Amino acid sequence: MEWIDGQLFKEMLLSGMNNLGNHCAQIDALNVFPVPDGDTGTNMYLTVSNGVQAALEDPSDSVGNIAKTLSRGLLMGARGNSGVITSQIFRGFYQAVKDLDRIDAAQLAHALVNGSRVAYRAVMRPVEGTILTVIREAADYTYAYTMTDEVTDCVKVMERMVKEAKESLDTTPQLLPVLAEVGVVDSGGKGLLVILEGFLSAMKGKVIEKEGGDQNAQQGAQTKVQGGEEEYGFCTEFILHLNENGMRHFSENSFKEELSTIGNSIVCVQDEDLVKVHVHTLEPQTAIKMGRRQGRFMKLKVENMQDQHDNILEKEEEEKHEAKRAPHKKYGIITVAAGDGIKDMFKELRADIVVGGGQTMNPSTEDFVSAINQLNCDHIFILPNNSNIILAAQQAQTVCEDVDVHVIPSKTIPQGLSACIMFNPDVDVTANLDEMNDALANVKSGEVTYAVRDTTYEGMEIKKGQYMGMFGKAIVACQDDCMEATKELLDKMLDKDSELVTLIYGEDATGEQAQELADYIEEHSDAEVEITNGQQPVYSFIIGVE
Repeated sequence: MEWIDGQLFKEMLLSGMNNLGNHCAQIDALNVFPVPDGDTGTNMYLTVSNGVQAALEDPSDSVGNIAKTLSRGLLMGARGNSGVITSQIFRGFYQAVKDLDRIDAAQLAHALVNGSRVAYRAVMRPVEGTILTVIREAADYTYAYTMTDEVTDCVKVMERMVKEAKESLDTTPQLLPVLAEVGVVDSGGKGLLVILEGFLSAMKGKVIEKEGGDQNAQQGAQTKVQGGEEEYGFCTEFILHLNENGMRHFSENSFKEELSTIGNSIVCVQDEDLVKVHVHTLEPQTAIKMGRRQGRFMKLKVENMQDQHDNILEKEEEEKHEAKRAPHKKYGIITVAAGDGIKDMFKELRADIVVGGGQTMNPSTEDFVSAINQLNCDHIFILPNNSNIILAAQQAQTVCEDVDVHVIPSKTIPQGLSACIMFNPDVDVTANLDEMNDALANVKSGEVTYAVRDTTYEGMEIKKGQYMGMFGKAIVACQDDCMEATKELLDKMLDKDSELVTLIYGEDATGEQAQELADYIEEHSDAEVEITNGQQPVYSFIIGVE
């Protein structure tokens, strides 16, 4: 195969997207920490599907034009670090092919290398043993092979790319000891590999189909590849907290099959009592009723894709005008949180917009762009409050280049709250940035959640269902009882310099338990305690110590 034209390129994208969707749960399960936030596969799939669906709708037969549409869709839909890095890989790919209607073997190899370079530049401190290593090593070795042997067959280039990616992925535990200890390879690298395998399959004449009874997704997307029409319907996403009946009887496969009767592009991932669902359907109310039978909604979003497709330019203009109509302010603050109580805390500290999200539900770049467009401010500060959300916020900052946006790299809710406290509307931007960034280092952050699987971490044996106390990035406590785990965590966090403890209890904890912990803190330190009902999912307690 000497050339990849627009038609084949679309088939490759469809095959790669479907293969990623088929391996979504497997990739999620590669999460290093046994906490209920293993969503790398889901983040990558939602990112990739956003870009690929847009690319399949592009009427152009030019690889360059299709890659441009793909890149834009990936950019706006990027979720989590893995999703952002994936979007940057294909941004670099687009830059290398933007003037080409079709590409040959050498151009394919060069585009992959450029994708690697752009992805590395997008990350301030690249970590080896991740998706970055896999794309760099695979692309570099493939390019050298292509040039040295003067390869002219595009299939051979992709075969080599897949081979090198597999070998690189297998070495990731040697580069990141925590991967070796847990016995897994890098989840983002695995996601990239299955995308490349999907590309190769299409190049060999077999477009991989979406599994799990989701034939409508395959048929609809294939229609787009062939230049046909499709009803767009509603993009429906929700996160369920399973009720007792749901915990006993819920089945991912059965729920996917049920959803497939009304929609396509289905993603359904379960982590213990939490279920994340994504479906494109003409009957969103039916999907919601299906979910309601299983449990309580923690997050729900329904978007009209037809309106998005037909009116995207008009919508962007309306958002700009709306921003102009909004009251003008010098400063605006956008922050991220899950739980109504925590959202209220941020609003009381002058946050203008609280984007819903956090662990298990990372907001996309487009979510941040939309929030930025709602404000009419000279300067905007974004507080991601999660290490897996920072890149998406920074990408939104780049997209909104006509707005003065600053990302304060808060990695926890306590850091975000502390930064908001230090914000002063009466001083200049530099002073605020200095104070808010300094605040991040002046607060200790702890969380208590449950283990979703058996594992070993730094010699600590962790059993599924046990409660873990996390101090920063480290697991420092593991107990069968939530309160015992929390007290052990507090013992690690408190010292003679501790003055104030912010204790935020979640939806599976009680005010009585929080008061018991407050009494424990006052017995073991001189710190004052502030208790808040955060109503947050996933974490029984979030603790800040200053």
